[in-house]
Amino acid sequence: MIEEPKINRNLALELLRVTEAGALAAAPLQGRGDKDAADARAVEAIRESLATVDMKGTVVIGEGEKDEAPMLYFGEEIGNGLEPEVDVAVDPIEGTSLTASGLPGAISVVALAERGTMFTTHVHYMKKLVVGRKARGVIDLEMPVEWNLRNIAKAEGLPVQELTVVVLDRERNKETIAQIREVGARIKLISAGDVAGALEAALETRFGIHCMMGSGGATEGVLAACALKTIGGDMQAKLYFRDEKDKQVAIKEGHKPDRVLCLDDLCSGQDIFFAATGITSGELLKGVRYEDVYAYTQSMVLRSASGTMRIVDAYHPIDKLRAKGLLPEQVAVR
Repeated sequence: MIEEPKINRNLALELLRVTEAGALAAAPLQGRGDKDAADARAVEAIRESLATVDMKGTVVIGEGEKDEAPMLYFGEEIGNGLEPEVDVAVDPIEGTSLTASGLPGAISVVALAERGTMFTTHVHYMKKLVVGRKARGVIDLEMPVEWNLRNIAKAEGLPVQELTVVVLDRERNKETIAQIREVGARIKLISAGDVAGALEAALETRFGIHCMMGSGGATEGVLAACALKTIGGDMQAKLYFRDEKDKQVAIKEGHKPDRVLCLDDLCSGQDIFFAATGITSGELLKGVRYEDVYAYTQSMVLRSASGTMRIVDAYHPIDKLRAKGLLPEQVAVR
């Protein structure tokens, strides 16, 4: 007999509503140059939505420490107090600068899994290597870039020159970028949004991306791992230290500084939910747009227990959004 999952599958739809609320709240501020205001609106909308969900949730990835963030802070209890007990990881806006500048690829993201199964750290960055199903099991973060790219190319059945690698465009990734170019693979540089980048790499047949390399946010690393466990990709990560202070933070948390983390280290849960909604249109998801009396959203919803990936197009009545405070009255809609 198949064992029933511990978490109600209806939570997938609940998480969808949460990220939709975050995206709809942030969207009126896209292109207006104020990333803090956009983030604040998304945080408030997501916090209010999560409070209604049937769960005893604990925020393990959020907006920071309690004294730094009034909502969605590390350790905050969230949900309506009913079972199940879950870890919650949330990034109200992945790509606040993208949103403020009206650039493509900003998304609102939430994931949850059984209590105590998500990796937690106060170290800000991780070195990451992400691939899709075909290259699962052939990567090793301890090996050189060339070794990994040749293994990935072999698994994909492609010459290494035909690989496309996503890399976050940061000074700390310059050496990785140079090594990829030396091997001859293509590079897609992104200015932000490495959760979306990881998903594009994992869904390589859809996006033509074969892997993601380089360092990015630790928060985004855990969120990406939750998504990858549902769609069958592979990932390895390692904490990245800017200085000795970062290293000591990791040691005090009980983490081994040189440890390579696999997917199960980042999230060991067996019933994982992941949802993301587009804020500004990108390759992964379309952004919020206003059509007559509706606001349109596109979202991705994943669940590991079923292995299902859903792409959901939704139309939200504008008058109801205004009533909920998700669309200010002063924002004109065609």
